[in-house]
Amino acid sequence: MTQSCQEDVDFRALMGDVQPLNRERNRADLGHHRGTPSESQMARRQYAIAGGDGLDTLSDEFIDLVPPFDPLEYRRDGIQIGVLERLRQGGYPVQASLHLLRRPLQECRRELPVFIRDAYASDLRSVLIIHGRGRDIDSPPNILRSCLARWLTLLDEVQAYASAQERDGGLGATWVMLRKSERARANNRERQQKRRG
Repeated sequence: MTQSCQEDVDFRALMGDVQPLNRERNRADLGHHRGTPSESQMARRQYAIAGGDGLDTLSDEFIDLVPPFDPLEYRRDGIQIGVLERLRQGGYPVQASLHLLRRPLQECRRELPVFIRDAYASDLRSVLIIHGRGRDIDSPPNILRSCLARWLTLLDEVQAYASAQERDGGLGATWVMLRKSERARANNRERQQKRRG
């Protein structure tokens, strides 16, 4: 018997009791999973209804740890690479900064959304977060750094972030670019209208 025939016999032996799908129902039925949210989805939904920011529903044990010598970097869809590059180079002025060095993780989790939302409400665009960086992947400063990388993506006000240059704190600090507030957009439109005439 050739190898091809032997493989065919082996395959038929493995698939002996398998029945082909009915043509009308040739897809898996996932209907029993719809409408039944998981426990974590329910907790997030209730927190959102209560006006929370969603950060408290995160468990720190599920955060992917960022290696201590890897730079942080993120940009939302629609944000130009040039904006991220300028942010990374420290090309925007520091309009506000948040120091989280040696603070407990829970305190950082509470203060971060308050700081970001206050900065956004004050029409600030570029802020610096100083968090530190440890030498080991599981050191407390690196855990905070990894958590910040995740938490910042969950805040709607954040458009992009990048690790700072050495002069601004290096890998122990992160530049954050906030989106324009509605008030700032309206002011911008008004200035452009005046220019046009």
